[in-house]
Amino acid sequence: MKTVSPAEAIAIIPDGATLMIGGFMGVGTPERLIDELVRQGKRNLTVIANDTALPGRGIGKLVDAGLVSRTIASHIGLNPETQKQMIAGKMTVDLIPQGTLIERIRAGGYGLGGVLTPTGVGTIVEEGKQKVQVNGKTYLVETALHAQFALIEAFLADYLGNLSYVLTARNFNPVIAMAADTTIVTAEHIVPVGLIAPDHVVTPAPLVDYLVTNG
Repeated sequence: MKTVSPAEAIAIIPDGATLMIGGFMGVGTPERLIDELVRQGKRNLTVIANDTALPGRGIGKLVDAGLVSRTIASHIGLNPETQKQMIAGKMTVDLIPQGTLIERIRAGGYGLGGVLTPTGVGTIVEEGKQKVQVNGKTYLVETALHAQFALIEAFLADYLGNLSYVLTARNFNPVIAMAADTTIVTAEHIVPVGLIAPDHVVTPAPLVDYLVTNG
């Protein structure tokens, strides 16, 4: 694990990268990394996340700046700018049921090929997807999702990179930390090793590649 500034962390990310970004409507989203992506003007990004938040907040800042070419999310209903860009053909949007989305990400983190789910059977969601029968019930084969980079926000990080989260800000963060080649973390507080009790560590240090300095 390396300690870097926000600028150094984002400099690692090339144009055209695939990013998983934590958060739920901006809660638990690494805002400093989002701001730095905008400042450095990283373009043609594919973003995998629960949502695109709101204009001017979280992932919405990337949308406002026109940096996202493709979004894979469970909903975009509260961000009219995302909808506008989708309708105008400036952004491709793949909408995935929320439970299916997080399980596909989890599968990517666990090294699985995908998951079986009945969600979407008999709807437009099943178009182009393999179907299998298990004990007489039909399931869709939903393939695993993986990214080049995971951008996550924790409440506590220690000097080794062990992480813990607070309340609902935990959301997608621990799961996407496992499903990317490189995991970049911001934390509200960076503390000495041992201050986070072992049973409170949610994301262990070996999963963290870069910890962004505070201040």
